[in-house]
Amino acid sequence: MASVQWHSRSRKYDSEWQASRLEVSAVEFSDYHPLKAITVTDSKSRRGGRKGSTSSSSSSSSSVAPDPLSSMLDGTDPLSLFAAASETPTLPHSVSAGELGRKRKEKEEEVGLDFEPWSSKRGEILSRFTTTEKLSINLFMGSDTSKASSPSSAVSEKVRTRLEELDDLEEGSQRELLNLSQQDYVNRIEELNQSLKEAWGSDQKVKALKIVIQCSKLLSDTSVIQFYPSKFVLITDILDTFGGLVYDRIWSMCADPHPLPESFSADDVNDTAKETCLNWFFKIASIRELVPRLYVEAALLKCNRFLTKCGIQETLQRLTAMIRGIGDPLVAVYARAYLCRVGMEVAPHLKDSLNKNFFDLLASFRQIHGDSVQNQLVLQRVEIPVYLTLYSPAINWILQCVAYRAPEVLLTEMMDRCKKLGNNALLLNSVMWAFRAEFVATRATDFIGMIKDCDEAGFPKHLLFASLGRSLSCADPPESERLSILNEAWKVITKVRSPRDYINCAEIWVEFTCRHFTKREVNTVLADIIKHMTPDRAFEDAYPQLQSVIKKILTYFHDFSMLFSMEKFLPFLDMFQKDSVRVEVCKSIMEVFIKHQQEPTRDPVILNALLHICKTMHDSVNALTLDDEKRSLALLINGFIRMVSFGRDFEQQLSFCVEARATFCNLEPVIIHLIHTVNQLAMETGRVMKGNHSRKTAAFVRACAAYSFITIPSLTNIFSRLNLYLLSGQVALANQCLSQADAFLKAAVSILPEVPRSISIEGKQRSSESFLLDFINNFLSTLLVVPDHPEQGVLYLVRGLLNMVQDYTWEDNSDAKVRVYISALPLLAAMSQESYLYTIPKVDSNETLYGGDPKFIAEINKLCETLIGQVLDHLKSLGRDEEVRRQGSLAFSLFGCLLAHGDLRNNKLNQLAVNLWNLSHKHGICDTRTSVRTLEHIKHQAQQTDMSHFSDMTARLSLQSRA
Repeated sequence: MASVQWHSRSRKYDSEWQASRLEVSAVEFSDYHPLKAITVTDSKSRRGGRKGSTSSSSSSSSSVAPDPLSSMLDGTDPLSLFAAASETPTLPHSVSAGELGRKRKEKEEEVGLDFEPWSSKRGEILSRFTTTEKLSINLFMGSDTSKASSPSSAVSEKVRTRLEELDDLEEGSQRELLNLSQQDYVNRIEELNQSLKEAWGSDQKVKALKIVIQCSKLLSDTSVIQFYPSKFVLITDILDTFGGLVYDRIWSMCADPHPLPESFSADDVNDTAKETCLNWFFKIASIRELVPRLYVEAALLKCNRFLTKCGIQETLQRLTAMIRGIGDPLVAVYARAYLCRVGMEVAPHLKDSLNKNFFDLLASFRQIHGDSVQNQLVLQRVEIPVYLTLYSPAINWILQCVAYRAPEVLLTEMMDRCKKLGNNALLLNSVMWAFRAEFVATRATDFIGMIKDCDEAGFPKHLLFASLGRSLSCADPPESERLSILNEAWKVITKVRSPRDYINCAEIWVEFTCRHFTKREVNTVLADIIKHMTPDRAFEDAYPQLQSVIKKILTYFHDFSMLFSMEKFLPFLDMFQKDSVRVEVCKSIMEVFIKHQQEPTRDPVILNALLHICKTMHDSVNALTLDDEKRSLALLINGFIRMVSFGRDFEQQLSFCVEARATFCNLEPVIIHLIHTVNQLAMETGRVMKGNHSRKTAAFVRACAAYSFITIPSLTNIFSRLNLYLLSGQVALANQCLSQADAFLKAAVSILPEVPRSISIEGKQRSSESFLLDFINNFLSTLLVVPDHPEQGVLYLVRGLLNMVQDYTWEDNSDAKVRVYISALPLLAAMSQESYLYTIPKVDSNETLYGGDPKFIAEINKLCETLIGQVLDHLKSLGRDEEVRRQGSLAFSLFGCLLAHGDLRNNKLNQLAVNLWNLSHKHGICDTRTSVRTLEHIKHQAQQTDMSHFSDMTARLSLQSRA
């Protein structure tokens, strides 16, 4: 096998292509559909039938597995069955029409997703209402065990014992913990919550009740008044836990003999469950103090469902009236908030109690200015504006409950009552928070009038305008009133002295301005913000609000020419001087630009501004920047570059790319994108000019090539350099710049030794071999159309590539080098043809330069023989057992190459092919299916003219079974 004489097979590509085309057959669409039911015809019963018929009534078709798609056409698919079933619903015989109506009504009365739950407010309250003062808490210190009673004890004695245990709690069996920090206080409350669960789990129900009572008592204490809202949140968590435990306990008692339905009535509850429920309410009624008795009973409000049909409604009315007995208005308003909360959870349709709580709240407002409250504030050194903010969470919640799906008439009535109270600022603020945005927006002018009449001493007007602005950001006021609304609001906002208060309010009204006005008004607002936030670098403490301003502007202004023409927009961006924040703002601007910029632009205003923004992002990259962040920034900058177009002013486009290369030199993905852009520019230039101004076109393409040739070496990724050298060489070749193409291809060959044996991909080391083979194969396909350099000799690029492959340090036990040699054979065979498979217009390939010169063909054959010899030597070296699979695979690859490209009429070459076939099948590890198909192909080729030598060859090729 060592002596080989290579001759390439003469190819006629056009005729081969015609012969390999698929036959086109007519299809009768009346008989064919891809989803039509498939049936199989028994050939024995249909001998006279048309070939390929798909219709049959033979019973043999029943044995064929059903087609999963065919059932879709007869209406039996699951969706059709579901639709049919939904048209004629069947109801259980036990459900009456009246019950269905009641269920539907209850469903409509449930709180929907449009109601903001208490859980979403909890975290904000805890973070807002804090204190550094020391707190105190009472901990129950009584016995954990109940007094033992004999089995013969009467029920009345058990009741008496439990009442004594409750008295024991109230008569001093507790210890007061003093000087607790806020975190210590929170930890103690959490411990009590856990103790409650543990006591309940160990069947110590009385202890659980004692814990709830002592926690509820804490809500009477306002000694650290600014912490009261957070205390309310923490303690009502315990009440909620207790209410759920009691309800679940009674529910479980109703499961015998059958579980209760969700929409049960008191008539469905058994006597044992009712007695237990009553027992709990009797225990609660024995609590002496008003506040804990009120809270604990409210926590168990849902349990009234087990007793009577109207129990919840009656209890709500009674508890609403009880709250009037609480003297401290702050304690009273939070008690009403909790009652409204459990009322919305249990019976949201009972609106009367919600309204009554609100009206009682209005009636008690005068208490805020009473002597007892004023003395308390003086004692704790709390200013009245701070004190009034403590009411906001409770009043906001009550009003939210009242306003939920309320008719316009009720909301108007509440607004009128607020006016009668002298437009109390705190109440008015809560009204604007709680009422529907549409309601507030249509009456925005009326609300502004009410705000003007408010006393600013207790509640600043800018907070009222902030609340109004939140509503107007969700709903639009009448168009004729918008300008006056903005002017009235900004008159107040611009006079706010505190930068923090100013920006909190201004940020809200920016959205209203952007939604309804032009860049002139927005520019005025930005100028005012700059004026207020620049002194003493106040902007450093307001980056979140300033970022929000930018995002709102970008939401409504997508015309970047208009945006950057605002006089104050870029100066506004200059206030972001913290690096991380500035980069985030720049990223948000670029994201909007890429998303909404529909057409490429050459507007100098846009380009200069965005270049500045992209440079800011680029300059933030350093040695500590994560790869993901680099990729994110590069994607945004590339998106900008992609949208820059100077039309047919190609020189200006190239100048922009030169500037961009200098600006973004630290982001390799951007440099790679710029090289691709320049290559596209070169191709576009050649396509548009097409012979016109040919000298100018060639000069420009050479300038593009110079750009790429200078830039590619700066890349660190070796495969990026290789692929870009190849791409740039192809572009230069397509534009008849032969010397530039030659330089690119030689540069690619020269850096092949630099390819490492492993590369990092997404943080993992992988072998580079497969990537290198892919590149070399692409490179070989390009070399077919590259003409030889007149001073470099025949096939100098092919020889240079193969020499590099020969000298490269491949992996141990690797066949990659030999596979490159096998891949080079089809190239050399294609080069020996009279007409090449593909050429480049206006570029003379070697077929033209050499014109089939025998010396050129001899050089090709000699190189092919050398390569085959190298492959055969490698095959001989693969003789060990563990190497036979590699040997068989390589032998079959070389056989396929000889079959496709070699002239097998040559006896030695023919015999070599037979030997390779036998070697690949020697150990029975060759893919049988591939072998069979290859034999069929050879037999088919043998039937063609001048292919008779394949017949003799076929007779010597045999298939061997697997060992």
